[in-house]
Amino acid sequence: ILCAFMTMAANILKDEIKPEDPLVFGFWKVPKDICADVCYRAIEAGYRRLDCACDYGNEEEVGKGIAKAIQDGICKREDLFVTSKLWNTYHKPEHVPLACQRSLKDLQLSYLDEYLIHFPISMEFVPFDKKYPPEWTNLDGKMVLVPQDMCATWKAMESLVDKGLVKTIGVCNFTTQLLRQILGICRIRPSTLQVELHPHNSQQRLIRFAHEEGMNVTAFSAFGASSYIELSMATENDIMMKHPTILALAAAHKKTPAQILIRWALERNTFPLTKTCNSDRMKENRGVLDFSLADEDMEKINNLNENRRYNDPGVFCLGMGTFCPIYD
Repeated sequence: ILCAFMTMAANILKDEIKPEDPLVFGFWKVPKDICADVCYRAIEAGYRRLDCACDYGNEEEVGKGIAKAIQDGICKREDLFVTSKLWNTYHKPEHVPLACQRSLKDLQLSYLDEYLIHFPISMEFVPFDKKYPPEWTNLDGKMVLVPQDMCATWKAMESLVDKGLVKTIGVCNFTTQLLRQILGICRIRPSTLQVELHPHNSQQRLIRFAHEEGMNVTAFSAFGASSYIELSMATENDIMMKHPTILALAAAHKKTPAQILIRWALERNTFPLTKTCNSDRMKENRGVLDFSLADEDMEKINNLNENRRYNDPGVFCLGMGTFCPIYD
């Protein structure tokens, strides 16, 4: 099965995938006080794709975990595929390299394997020495949108590749039209599209478009609502791992609901991004390469789509007094 996926993954990309392991470990909402240990244990459990971001506020701790894993001989730097993301306040071309260099410093790395524009939302610059990470508000506690040519931002991203600071560049939370805009002017094409993908928000046409344009697709929130309940952005009734269809498939395959959801993402030729602070679940979430879902299984899960997005700036930015839809 693993060899089959490697062959499948090679067909997705025109360039070689390193590492070939498709499973991504994410650090959104991982508490700073345990993050270095969580990172170390994730690498120890076998994860080689690590998804970070300035906005997560824990890149320094992730860097410590990576450094310890390398020091202890668990992996080499070249074994890892480390992603970070450009935050909304750094979209002006002169701020792009500064933001990248700060992430590199915190992560204790000389280069990133992948650097993504986090959101197609440009916000007022917040000085690094005044507030870092800047999050969603300025020094006055306000979310302030500013006009910015995203193509100019992309050109600055390309310069990072030229300088050897990053190996590949891509985007998060972009629509097909925004992708067309970048593709129409780019010198270096986006390597990856990272978006919210789960059975309640399957976005099949967006995946098809990205794949046809030669991009990898990383699926964040692969478990759906689970990460958003404590943020009051979802309810217990939305939890995919409790859905009767997922529970029935888990029983049939003698797998956990989480493993069914991760396998569904793999069957769609996407790279599932999951996170947990529990070592047993780290191993459990990797136990997905020894089975497959039949076409009828996939259809049952596909039929759960509701176009339900949990991570929607058009909704949560209202809480900061700003109307900021990006998907409409």
